[in-house]
Amino acid sequence: MNKAVKRVEQMTLAGAKERGARARATMARWSAQAAAAAFVLAALPAALQAADPPPVAYPQGWREWTHVKSMVIQPGHALFDAFGGIHHLYANKQALAGYRAGGKFADGSVIVFDLLEAKSADNTVQEGARKVLGVMVKDSRRYAATGGWGYEGFKGDSKTERAVGANAASACHACHQARKDNDHVFSAWRP
Repeated sequence: MNKAVKRVEQMTLAGAKERGARARATMARWSAQAAAAAFVLAALPAALQAADPPPVAYPQGWREWTHVKSMVIQPGHALFDAFGGIHHLYANKQALAGYRAGGKFADGSVIVFDLLEAKSADNTVQEGARKVLGVMVKDSRRYAATGGWGYEGFKGDSKTERAVGANAASACHACHQARKDNDHVFSAWRP
């Protein structure tokens, strides 16, 4: 019996060692997989930031939003070549709250800049054709590289032909950076 007991003990011990080795191998494999997953997850935000920001969509129903202000840029102004004409600015509900809060805009804020030709006729200045429909969309995560704002300009009356595209940082944000203290927005609410 002694031999049988010893044999069972040896088999049990061998089985335990084998199970322990398999368990250690499994744990090592799981640890390696967990480390690889952690590396991928850690690198993901950097990869997302390095990619081009998502395009800004054409704003639906913007003519129903609150009109913030209008102005005319005339010949002689430094921005006339790029932005000469009649400007109308509109804000959705979130952007309106930001204007009223003195320039702190929450994610979801959308500001539309409707730029029209200015035509002189019969001693008046009248709206001409639309030159561009500029759009600013606040999304701190998606547009972190440009102060939390996504920018786009839609040419003329087109809802698809883009004037800015991937050039938002240089074409828009570089200028808006001067208004960092006002959340990168030039216009202000006039009560």
